[in-house]
Amino acid sequence: MTQNFIETKDGTRIFYKDWGMGQPIVFSHGWPLSGDAWDAQMLFFGQQGYRVIAHDRRGHGRSDQPWNGNNMDQYADDLAELIEKLDLKDAVLIGHSTGGGEVSHYIGRHGNARVAKVVLVGAVPPLMLKTASNPEGTPIEVFDGIRKGTAGDRSQFFRDLTIPFYGFNREGAKVNEGLREAFWLQGMVGSIKGHYDCVHEFSEVDYTEDLKKIERPTLVIHGDDDQIVPIAASAQKTAKIVRNATLKVYPGAPHGLAQTEADKFNADVLAFIKS
Repeated sequence: MTQNFIETKDGTRIFYKDWGMGQPIVFSHGWPLSGDAWDAQMLFFGQQGYRVIAHDRRGHGRSDQPWNGNNMDQYADDLAELIEKLDLKDAVLIGHSTGGGEVSHYIGRHGNARVAKVVLVGAVPPLMLKTASNPEGTPIEVFDGIRKGTAGDRSQFFRDLTIPFYGFNREGAKVNEGLREAFWLQGMVGSIKGHYDCVHEFSEVDYTEDLKKIERPTLVIHGDDDQIVPIAASAQKTAKIVRNATLKVYPGAPHGLAQTEADKFNADVLAFIKS
C-alpha cells in the first residue's frame, strides 16, 4: 500500500487504504476520525483472508478539505465512486456512528447490487435529533454545543470528547491515554469546516427511508451505555426498520466499542460474515 487516492467527479481527492485479497470489507469511520480508527479491524480481517478497505471521508483525515460538499448526499456518492472505481462486488459494508449513516445512505441512493452484508455499530440512524415524533432523540442544544466546541477550540474539545466516547468516565474504567491521543490526532488532521458541517449530517438527517431500502443481512451492534449515540433512538429502532436485521447489545459498552472491545467485536463480525 502506498498513498492511494481516488478523484471524485467534483475534483475532490479521497484517501483510502486497500490491503489484502479476498471478499472486500469496506469500513466507514465516525466523526471526527479517519480510516485509521479501524486499525484493529483492518489488521484482524486482513489476516483472516479478507480484502480490507478504509477511506477518509472528505474533510476528514488525509482526504481533501473542500469548503462545500460536506453533506451526507456527497459522502454517500463519494463512497459509491470508491466502490465502483475499485470494482468491489459482494462487499461487506461496516459503518460506525456517522459512518453508519454513510453506509445506509449509500444503499438508499445507490442500491444493494454490490453489497453482501451490512454491519452498523454505534450508528446514528435512523435519527439522532429529538423531535415530537422522535422523543428518544438528543436535544438540538447538545449538537449546538458540539458545533460551538468544534468552532471555538476543537483541540481541547476533541480531547474532552474522548472521555464519554470511550466510557472512561465510568466507575472502574481504565483510561487508555494512547487511544485518547490517537483520537485527537485523527481529529486534528481533518478540516474544521468539514467537521463543523458534518455535525448537521449526523444529527439532523433522517435515515429512515435509507434503512427501509437495505435488502441484505444486517448486524446492528450497540453498547447499552453509549453516551454519544443513545441506543433507544438508534439501534433499537434500526433493528426494527431494517428487514433481516439482528441486534446485538454489548452490556456496559461505550460508543467506541470497536476499540475498547475489539476482540469481541471482531469475533462477532467475523461470525456474522461467515454465517
